[in-house]
Amino acid sequence: MMAKKPPKPAPRRIFQERSKITALPLYFEGFLSVKRSEYQEYKHYWTELRGTTLFFYTDKKSTTYVDKLDIIDLTCLTDQNSTEKNCVKFTLVLPKEDVQLKIENTESGEEWKGFILTVTELSVPLHVSLLPGQVIRLHEVLEKEKKRRIETERTPSSSPEKGKQPVEDYEDVLNPMPACFYSVSRKEATEMLEKNPSMGNMILRPGSDSRNYSITIRQEIDLPRIKHYKVMSAGKNYTIDLEKPVTLPNLFSVIDYFVKETRGNLRPFIYSTDETLETKGFPVTSLK
Repeated sequence: MMAKKPPKPAPRRIFQERSKITALPLYFEGFLSVKRSEYQEYKHYWTELRGTTLFFYTDKKSTTYVDKLDIIDLTCLTDQNSTEKNCVKFTLVLPKEDVQLKIENTESGEEWKGFILTVTELSVPLHVSLLPGQVIRLHEVLEKEKKRRIETERTPSSSPEKGKQPVEDYEDVLNPMPACFYSVSRKEATEMLEKNPSMGNMILRPGSDSRNYSITIRQEIDLPRIKHYKVMSAGKNYTIDLEKPVTLPNLFSVIDYFVKETRGNLRPFIYSTDETLETKGFPVTSLK
């Protein structure tokens, strides 16, 4: 007899679980193919537009997002020509990256453009091809977003989505970081691993958006190779951006995962003293 498949979460429970992650209002949702600057190709996600943030889930039933994108500073939305039938492609031009989106349905593509432009420009776009009922929905969302912005400005401390945190905020005296965490850039992490191979070959560092993290490793197979892995904060958990994403309860577990999966070939990079690190010209985040 075949084993029974685990029950799938009910739609209401999925909504409740996702609402625990963020208090941002849900305006629109659907499937999107996304290509960010660090992606080699498009990734297919079930996507929610909450406030001015896109939350990406591996599928419609997932309760924890694997990535998110704040689009409040959208510079412009540019259409792309598509050779695929009934396919809509456009690019979100943001200050720090261009994100390509693809929707396998013309009507859904127009809706996505309409909702994205409405919440970022705080006006209903006139050049998007939508039905009267869809335009009414955009006006409703516009009023909700305007109200949310006003309330957020009045009580910034209670905003569900805080602004970018400075690098120093990664330090938490109640939740100490792994010993291989350093407040360094991708380039600095690479230099540290290349110049000091005896001290370890894996560094945990802040991500480019100051909300998530990255793992930089140096492996010697045929030739030394540097690789970088994105570690995304997902509620109280952390998700490693792999072909099959892995979600773990804390950053210590993230480090342990890399060590165990490589059977000890990856070792946390640890300087013997902070003074040694400072003399080599790299910033130090105290872990005491």
